[in-house]
Amino acid sequence: MNVKSCLTALALLSFFSITASAAPAATSADYSGEYLCKGNNITVGDYEVTIYLRKNRRNSTAQVAVYDLVTLTENKQSYTGQAITRGRQLAMTFKLSDAKYAEFSTGLGQFSKVGKLWSFKNDYYEPDDTGGNYGHETCTLKPVQAAAPAKSTTPATTKH
Repeated sequence: MNVKSCLTALALLSFFSITASAAPAATSADYSGEYLCKGNNITVGDYEVTIYLRKNRRNSTAQVAVYDLVTLTENKQSYTGQAITRGRQLAMTFKLSDAKYAEFSTGLGQFSKVGKLWSFKNDYYEPDDTGGNYGHETCTLKPVQAAAPAKSTTPATTKH
């Protein structure tokens, strides 16, 4: 191989490496919002909860998104935790108690689209004094309500 061929090869290699590094990084979807969930576990039976996900942008990357998680039960019990996503995969953990020795629940799920809304199915495990509890739930993003048009405070004029 002569010098000209070597320089051409190096130029092409450097061009492709610059092009590859200059390509924008893929960004993960933002699954933030209020999810209405219906689930079932071996202790409670059928239930409904609301899960709020809020993306933690500071700690998220293009490949892995981090979320703060709050779950509210039908009886107003609140649990807090974290979730991470990679693509449409979901993993979460949250405290079952605010006590000093809180137990943590662990879940694994998958996002999909239902119409225009995100939805996820989640399988989870909760430790307890009787050997643990497991279950599953399906959660659907609650549609964002459009703000109603502001009512005019000036009285309408009528012609007589």
